Amino acid sequence: MNGKDLYLRLLRHVRPYTRIFALSLLGTVVAAATEPLIPALIKPLLDGSFVAKDPHTIRLMPLLLVAVFIVRGVAGFIGSVAMEWIAQRVVMDLRSAMFARLLMLPTRYFDAHSAGSLLSRLTYDVNQVMTAATQALVTLVKDGLAVIGLLGWMLYLNWRLSLMAFLIAPGIALIVRLVSRRLRRLSRELQNLMGDLTHVIDEMLQSHKVIKIFGGQDYEQRRFHRVNNRVRQFNLKLAAASEASGPLVQLLTVVALGAVIYFASLQSAANLITVGGFVSLLGAMAMLLAPIKRLTKINEQIQRGLAAAETIFALLDEPPEPDRGTHTLGRAQGAIQFRNLSHRYRDDGSPVIQQFNLDVRPGETIALVGPSGSGKTTLMALLPRFYEPETGDILLDGTPIRDLRLADLRANIAYVSQDIVLFNDTIAANIAYGAGFQASAEQLAHAAESAHALEFIRELPQGMETPVGENGAHLSGGQRQRIAIARALLKNAPILILDEATSALDTQSERKVQQALDTLRQGRTAFVIAHRLSTIENADRIVVLDRGCIVEIGTHHELLAHSGLYASLYQMQAHHK
Repeated sequence: MNGKDLYLRLLRHVRPYTRIFALSLLGTVVAAATEPLIPALIKPLLDGSFVAKDPHTIRLMPLLLVAVFIVRGVAGFIGSVAMEWIAQRVVMDLRSAMFARLLMLPTRYFDAHSAGSLLSRLTYDVNQVMTAATQALVTLVKDGLAVIGLLGWMLYLNWRLSLMAFLIAPGIALIVRLVSRRLRRLSRELQNLMGDLTHVIDEMLQSHKVIKIFGGQDYEQRRFHRVNNRVRQFNLKLAAASEASGPLVQLLTVVALGAVIYFASLQSAANLITVGGFVSLLGAMAMLLAPIKRLTKINEQIQRGLAAAETIFALLDEPPEPDRGTHTLGRAQGAIQFRNLSHRYRDDGSPVIQQFNLDVRPGETIALVGPSGSGKTTLMALLPRFYEPETGDILLDGTPIRDLRLADLRANIAYVSQDIVLFNDTIAANIAYGAGFQASAEQLAHAAESAHALEFIRELPQGMETPVGENGAHLSGGQRQRIAIARALLKNAPILILDEATSALDTQSERKVQQALDTLRQGRTAFVIAHRLSTIENADRIVVLDRGCIVEIGTHHELLAHSGLYASLYQMQAHHK
């Protein structure tokens, strides 16, 4: 998308605020119109007051000057405040649209983009766009009209002298064009570096315990310094490219101004121009310097904004998670069939799941066991369609899940991951997440009690209203795990996925939660991923995976008697107890 199309698309986000935008432009136009009035008043002021000594002019001119500046101030205030209001609304709208799009994007997108780069788009990039879409436009209108008005007055006073000012236009256009290309390229690179900088900061904040325990402070400081220094260098290059255009344009303008002064002096000596006309012409040319300088500076803002707009619109144009299913689904019975399922994360990568086939009856508990990297978690990520399988199908109650509406499919699945995710809110809000925040206080308490979380919640000063901190930082690992289980219990879905759901619990807590999970699994189809094999002995069937393939399947006792991989893993754990 070229710069013109990008800018027009950007301005479409201003369209909902047309009235405020019109008010801002009106104020800007009125303020700009006062620019040529100032040199226009200088001519009668000098000729009428100091040369002709007209008493009427002596009284009138000061009042007119005061009136011009009052109008200019009021109009400029209205234009600036109205445009700032629009700018903030555009930023809010763009951030909301980007956030909404992120919520709809597939998991693969987040695998391919760091959290830091996405945060940079929502914070840094969108501010650059705001400047280009609003503030730069105000400067363009205000100073553009001021330049036109001043040039018009100059032409009116003396068109021969004024034509000299137009000789610098090709030079200014060439400078702006050359600088624009460099500014756009530098802006793109700076945005990428800002993403890298945010990524390093985000990793440090998320991993501060690991950094401290392994003494990685110096390494992280060096890593941050490298990226931070690159950001500084590119900001300096950007500033240098932007500032270089200003002096060059001003130099051309001053050369033209000097030529005008020289030839005007010759005309004054020949009585072809009055003192007031000469000073008015000179004042108009001098007043051209400031708006021309600002007009060359907005090129930097526009190029930064266009570079940012590229990344923002690239995100907004990302296709959402595929949801082409048309079949609606109420509460599922829970019969699941995996048919010739294969999956790999990269096109050039090795398969993580290979020709997986399994029929699961409603209400059956299936335990998934195998070495790390055998595909257990990947298989369960395919069931709620976090990823689309490379080949094969998954059927729920006889219907391929790709034919089901995503919302209906996921409404039937409760998920407890080994990586517990809690939101920086209260315990009640985190549990209520499982029911779309529609649960009563009694339902929340019942879910917490079933997960054996109510016993520690009651001991907290604020009970259910206790803030958990960022990702549950105010709670122990076992407490976080039990809140996540309570959230899943509250959802009361017919399909349950437990990915190391008791991994963070001590023996006593694990026994209590295991009892709750045994109750929860009754009448539900449950998939349990567990490295601690003692927790899955009562599973209806245990599926043993290795390199994405089923190598064994059976009950706990059947697999022990088979003396295969499961028996080897079980004996290894028993030996290390």
